[in-house]
Amino acid sequence: MSLPPDLDVTRRREIPTIRRAAALCAVLLLALLMNATRVQIFESEPYGDNPANHRQAIDRYGRPRGDIMVDGRSVTGSRDTGGIFRYERTYTDGPLYAPVTGFASQRYGTTLLENTQDPVLTGTDPTLSLFPLWNDLVHKHPPGGRVVTTLNGAAQRAAYRYLAGRTGAVAAIEPSTGRILALVSAPSYDPGQLSGVSASTARAWARLTGDAAQPMLNRAIRQTYPPGSTFKVVTAAAALDSGLVWNPDDPTPSPDPYLLPGTTTRLTNETDGCTNASLRYAFAWSCNTVFAKLGVAVGLRTMAATAEGFGFNDPRLRVPFAVAPSTFDRKLDQAQLAMSSIGQFDTRATPLQMAMVAAAVAGGGSVQAPYLVERTTTSSGATVSMTGPRTRYRAMSPMTAALLRQMMTDVVQGGTGRNAAIPGAVVGGKTGTAQHGVGNSGMPYAWFISWAQPDGAPEPAVAVAVVVEDAAAERGEISGGGDAAPIARAVMQAVLASRPGYGPNSRPGSGADPRTPRGSNSFSPTAR
Repeated sequence: MSLPPDLDVTRRREIPTIRRAAALCAVLLLALLMNATRVQIFESEPYGDNPANHRQAIDRYGRPRGDIMVDGRSVTGSRDTGGIFRYERTYTDGPLYAPVTGFASQRYGTTLLENTQDPVLTGTDPTLSLFPLWNDLVHKHPPGGRVVTTLNGAAQRAAYRYLAGRTGAVAAIEPSTGRILALVSAPSYDPGQLSGVSASTARAWARLTGDAAQPMLNRAIRQTYPPGSTFKVVTAAAALDSGLVWNPDDPTPSPDPYLLPGTTTRLTNETDGCTNASLRYAFAWSCNTVFAKLGVAVGLRTMAATAEGFGFNDPRLRVPFAVAPSTFDRKLDQAQLAMSSIGQFDTRATPLQMAMVAAAVAGGGSVQAPYLVERTTTSSGATVSMTGPRTRYRAMSPMTAALLRQMMTDVVQGGTGRNAAIPGAVVGGKTGTAQHGVGNSGMPYAWFISWAQPDGAPEPAVAVAVVVEDAAAERGEISGGGDAAPIARAVMQAVLASRPGYGPNSRPGSGADPRTPRGSNSFSPTAR
């Protein structure tokens, strides 16, 4: 059946119009698809990071955060606020563990373990799921995982308790593995105060960041100090390993006072018997003149190489968060080298670095890479990743390490470190009193580094470093042995007491109260 002529003409005119409309719709659809592709793929990051876009934050805080574990229990948690950013971070014993956990704040971001382990804790780490690509496609993530730390809770509490009211830090390491057993900084703060988005969170931030005491500064890993006489362990290692000193009991050609090379400055000692003293005596009684002269005799290149063998000048150390580099200058004249060799001038170290120095002696000359995360797991406890021991530095020969262990034991048994002695264990230590400030006008820092080995054990169980910035004594009475050694003793006792078979009389805090700078075991204030 044919159409009337007028309708047939109309139909022929409409067909091109329909085709053009269809083509236009196809072009518009293609443009829409191209724009969607551009937005979702090529420009997704700028849109996602735009401060006005709260979708990521809403998703991030829309589920509980995974937990950080110490001794099998959580020291973190999540609180349901019912708000748009639903879950806020909570902390158990927040000030105690703040130098390890850091904070997770909806307003100010994350720090320390909360930062480096964020993918695990938020559930976005691909290793937490069997089907990570599918989860990304549907924008669904498994529950946050757990971060199991290496901390010994008793050691952490002992360090925090006995450092209370002072400014300083404690770091403790297991020498054979590098596991960090304690990491404490004082004063501390409660990271839970920074978790939310309320006005109180902003007030807490302003108060903490404006506090002259710097409670948010992690002094154990981010603050460097002149290590004072504790650095003499490094100088002694250089002298023994280089062959400059063969027998630690032989006299050394060391005048008292010692005229610093190229200057009119005379370096003196705060104890007697340092003239031509043997290395063993000079180490036990901390003779500045002996070690300054030894450093010059060893030479800058060897001294710097030995220091770097312990971990100095390493900007890449992470535990897993970054550690401030400890430094030994490679450009020194002889007078500066002399002072650097006794832990003064430009030599600076974190407490963690000095714990590594003690651990090198205890560990036979090698330094294990320090680490804080034992393993990560899913929310149900299935292991996702593990960290194992790894040798990072070779500080000295095993023979030199054995000699230094004897010398550090002498310090505790009859030298300046007697306040660190522990019944039922062999303890080695080195005291230090570090001058600082313009013209050494600052209150000296009290240092003590040590290690402890239970009687009958095959190897030392713990190495510790303690620094006290504001030692509670008159300036002339401040000493590493009087102010820092009792704190180290408490931490070492806590670690030993947690090991099977250790005696019941070695409870943390037994013996003299470390808050009393000089008790019945005190000795001459010249013993530094």
